[in-house]
This record gives sequence, C-alpha cells and structure tokens, in this order.
Amino acid sequence: MIDLRSDTVTRPTPAMYEAMCAAPVGDDVWGDDPTVSAFEQAVAETTGKQAALLFPSGTQSNLVALMAHCGRGDEYIVGQQAHTYGFEGGGAAVLGSIQPQPVENADDGSLPLDKVRAAIKADDFHFARTRLLALENTIGGKILPQDYIRDATALAREHQLATHLDGARLFNAAVGTDTPLAALCEPFDSVSLCFSKGLGAPVGSVLVGSTELIDRARRWRKVTGGGMRQSGIIAAGCWHALEHHLPDLADDHRRAETLARGMAALPDVTVTSRATNMVFADFPEEHLTPLANWLHDHDILIDLLDSARLVTHRDIRDADIDKVIAVMQAYFNRHETRA
Repeated sequence: MIDLRSDTVTRPTPAMYEAMCAAPVGDDVWGDDPTVSAFEQAVAETTGKQAALLFPSGTQSNLVALMAHCGRGDEYIVGQQAHTYGFEGGGAAVLGSIQPQPVENADDGSLPLDKVRAAIKADDFHFARTRLLALENTIGGKILPQDYIRDATALAREHQLATHLDGARLFNAAVGTDTPLAALCEPFDSVSLCFSKGLGAPVGSVLVGSTELIDRARRWRKVTGGGMRQSGIIAAGCWHALEHHLPDLADDHRRAETLARGMAALPDVTVTSRATNMVFADFPEEHLTPLANWLHDHDILIDLLDSARLVTHRDIRDADIDKVIAVMQAYFNRHETRA
C-alpha cells in the first residue's frame, strides 16, 4: 500500500533492525542500560541541553514535561490547534490537574503575542496560576519563524513563565530551514522530540532540558508508566535514525511539493496548504467516500476528511507520488465521463 495517512506508518530499515539487535542493554529503570544512557547524552549534546530522557511516545513526553513545569491548579497557554491541547486525550487536565488556556492559532501556526499577553493571569487567588507557554513546531507542517519564537519566549520570560516546545516534527523544521537543531531548541526550557515520525524509528521520543527539569521528569515518567527495562533496543533504533535518516527529510518535503502541484491541477480539488511533508486539501463532500474506495482499490491509503491531510515519509518514493496523482486523475476523469 502507498500509505499517506501519516509519517508514523514507516517501517524500520534492515540497517535499523541490525542496530537494534546489536544494542547492548540493561535495566534502564535502574540506570543500567548503556545504549539508553549513551543515546540520551548524544541527544542532549545535539540539542544543546544539559540532559535528555527517553519515552515510549511523544504524548507521554509532552505530558511529563507539562507536569514537570506545572503543579496542581497551574495553567499553561497553548494553541487551539496544538497536539498537547486537542489530540493527546486532555492529559494535562485529566492526569496533571493542569488547566489549559487555549489561544487561537494564527494562519502560520503561531500564537499572536497580544493574545498570549492577554491570557496571562494576574497573581490573584481567583485564577489558575499561569506557569508555562507551550508552542509546537512544526504545526500542521508549518515551520514557526525563528524570530517569532524568540519574541514569544522573551515574552514568557518577561512574565516568569517557563517554555515548552512540542517538537514532534522539529527535525523537519531543522531540515526545512537548514538550521541546527540546537538553535531551534535553544529558546525553550524543554523540548519533546519524536523519532517515530519522519525519522522512521518504530517507537521513541525524547524530552530534553536542564538537569533539574529532567530529574523531575524522570519521577513523573515512572508515575505515568513510562519506566522501561531493556529499552536500549528502542534507543538504538532512534539513534540509528538520528545518525542516518535526517537528510532524507528533504526528499519528503520535495515529494510533498510535487504531490501538491499535481493535486492542484485536478478538478474539484483545492489544495489549502503545503508545508514541509504535509499537504492539506479540500474535496467536495460527494467525492469523499467513493474517492477513498477508489484509492483503496488501487492500493492507496489517504485519510479523506473534509480537509484531507496527506503526509509524505521515507517509505514513499517518487513513483508513488506519480501513481497517486494518476489514480486521482483517473477517478475524476471517470466521474466527468459519467456526468
């Protein structure tokens, strides 16, 4: 199948399997897994942070970061479209007793600074205590401008707020802007990085920050069930991806651009956004189900909603993009003929 539903659907490469099989392991809860320890140190150095902590998922990494920054009754400012607010089960509120204060995202994915400033609560016992500003980069595939990030984090510091970045696809931002990962992480107190998306590892995310923050996060990781044993197997897959797969993200971005151009030429299709490895498009409602069935019959998987998201990744090749465009064109040609 040509699977464009997400970049989480990638399979490990033979070389990644080999690295995972060869990894020396121990019990990481005891701090005895040498591969995990070395990998965490490598990620900390790459991101310019003091320490790093391996997690099974980005959802848990983000949740633990929020809990490490905030206490019960605190709040964090976050975008309406952000994963930590809308797509991670409400974990901050449900498990952390942390109140989200959502702010509507601008078209470029940023949070307007005037709205952020207005959302910061006064020091008054009637209000939840504003403790944290959380941003996301990339968001909807869009890369937040670095000048904006510096202004936003400066505003947070001005009001004694900590800052967290959901950097699930920050590797795409680094490649898309040709910027070192450390420079993108530098303005934030903590950053969550996902290795099971564009980099193609089967599982694994890492939280980076100060030694003090990661010490708090380690406790919350245990509380939330994230303590793993011989997790060097997981770390080895992530490490291989970090060392070998990062440049390939440029091909994902190029293929997404090709896909967007091809879809824009189709009748009744409106491409609403193309950024990094994501293409968003609108299809007439009457086409959603029959087109999804047509694509599936031609071994193509796409999540067709009112606003469809198509995601390129390392398991997609140029020929796959050509086929997707041709199969869509055949569908619309068939539809026009019948009409």
